[in-house]
Amino acid sequence: MQQLAVDLGERTYPIYIGPGLLAQPELYERHRGSGQILVVTNDCVAPLYLDRIVAALGEPETLVLPDGEAEKTLARTEQVLDRLLRAGFGRDGTLVALGGGVIGDLAGFAAAIYQRGIDFIQVPTTLLAQVDSSVGGKTGVNHPLGKNMIGAFHQPRAVIADTDVLATLPDRELSAGLAEIIKYGLIRDRGFLEWLETHMDGLRARKPALLTEAIARSCRNKAEVVAADEREGGVRALLNLGHTFGHAIEAGLGYGEWLHGEAVGAGMCMAADMSVRLGWLGEDDRARAVHLIERAGLPTRPPRGLTPEHMRALMARDKKVVAGQLRLVLLRALGEAVVTGDFSPDTLSRTLVGNARAE
Repeated sequence: MQQLAVDLGERTYPIYIGPGLLAQPELYERHRGSGQILVVTNDCVAPLYLDRIVAALGEPETLVLPDGEAEKTLARTEQVLDRLLRAGFGRDGTLVALGGGVIGDLAGFAAAIYQRGIDFIQVPTTLLAQVDSSVGGKTGVNHPLGKNMIGAFHQPRAVIADTDVLATLPDRELSAGLAEIIKYGLIRDRGFLEWLETHMDGLRARKPALLTEAIARSCRNKAEVVAADEREGGVRALLNLGHTFGHAIEAGLGYGEWLHGEAVGAGMCMAADMSVRLGWLGEDDRARAVHLIERAGLPTRPPRGLTPEHMRALMARDKKVVAGQLRLVLLRALGEAVVTGDFSPDTLSRTLVGNARAE
């Protein structure tokens, strides 16, 4: 087992990474409150892993929600809150999120707002959740007009990333997680990017040592960024490379048709394209980034039917819009990103048009 820490002073918490962690009672005991426990999961994960975590926790309350990004809503959050209230949970209760990013975000948001905040533990079961969404305390749900527009910062007490669960992960979900891993290399860790170029085939083949190394290096990168800027007032915004384009894709298609990591993969390619158009990134480096994203099994362009005009309208609702000015995360170089609004509407239009697929 590897152990990292997200350094937030009194709220510092560990990230445990390794095989066989899901069913280790002592990991939960270190970080749970003194009261009741509710495990929130979905109907895809529950048949695989709920029994193990129930045994480890000693018969907690459980709630199984439907799977899918379309379920990441206020209505499902209310269902979690209803269970907490009916079971009589107090402020000493603990919520355990067993699942991918949807469950982690939704359950974490419920924990953030129930009685103004109770403890929760992240137990991510997808690669994307293990390397990104379970770390950093961003919780929330979607709105039909925008992704993650309703939420709160609420840090977990611990993240327990059991690498064994990746054996049951569909190939498409594995590729979606690789998108967020590639992101760390592109924005701040060129050495990691080069390591990924060397080992991408092994990662897609699910070699355990390589997956563990990629998860640990990704979590270390994210932990450093979160420790420096917990509430995204500055450097943490760099973690959104490709996300403004990607969120527009997700909202435009209707949540769930493309996985989040798939949309981010295409979004990172668009960000690289726009960086070239601004004269910041060389064409060879853009091609290098796109090739790695393609090798990960990810789309490199938006889907057919999503027009540049629709993309622009959806991007205008992004959380990074300040005083009416859209800001994007773009690349100055491979391994060096910047948050900027210093681009013309025409440059963005040329990127959107240049990456649109023919009908």
